[in-house]
Amino acid sequence: MSQKILLAEDDPNLGDLLKDYLELKGKFDVVLCKDGVEAMDAFRKDEFDLCIFDVMMPKKDGFSLGKDVRKVDQTVPIIYATAKGMMEDKTQAFELGGDDYITKPFRVEELLLRINALLKRASRDKEDETPDKFEVGGYFFDYTSQVISYKGQQQKLSTKEAELLRLLCLKKNDVLTREEALVKIWHDDNYFTGRSMDVFLSKLRKYLKEDPNVEIVNVHGKGYKLLVS
Repeated sequence: MSQKILLAEDDPNLGDLLKDYLELKGKFDVVLCKDGVEAMDAFRKDEFDLCIFDVMMPKKDGFSLGKDVRKVDQTVPIIYATAKGMMEDKTQAFELGGDDYITKPFRVEELLLRINALLKRASRDKEDETPDKFEVGGYFFDYTSQVISYKGQQQKLSTKEAELLRLLCLKKNDVLTREEALVKIWHDDNYFTGRSMDVFLSKLRKYLKEDPNVEIVNVHGKGYKLLVS
């Protein structure tokens, strides 16, 4: 499958040029959005391997867009592309979690080289992860088989329960934001999906209640935390 890129660019000529080039030369699947609001909507609905954000856009600028994306996904590579070349702009890009910065006008060949370098690095980082098996206090959680084991007893999880517990395990003793969980699992963060997630959290708390050293707590105004002491 082709790797998918989210491209936010309000200049229709440049946007079409970049999309066509990256699909032809890079063999990528490129989703082009004309402003930051449209791009954030696209990001919530799909999985992307890399993002390219123009900074000066209507409705939502690239830096604000990148900040919102980082609330949902801390690892997806982001390249900021802009005509602003001031050092303070570059500093802001990296402070907001950007991975690279390219100043307009630029050669599309250079952009492709930067994309490939970031994707190669991201691929190595993923290979170093072991996100399918977790020790949670006295429990053992196998994400692949969707089973929790405790003192010889096993509990089979539904797909949504397993996905939610995996996110909590990856953030063990740290905050999993409500928005990140809803967007990554349900691809939406409206009221009704939020209520649905509350039901799954209640079930996970029930499954993990045998070990007093394991607890899923609410973090007011932020999300949830899997505490393991």
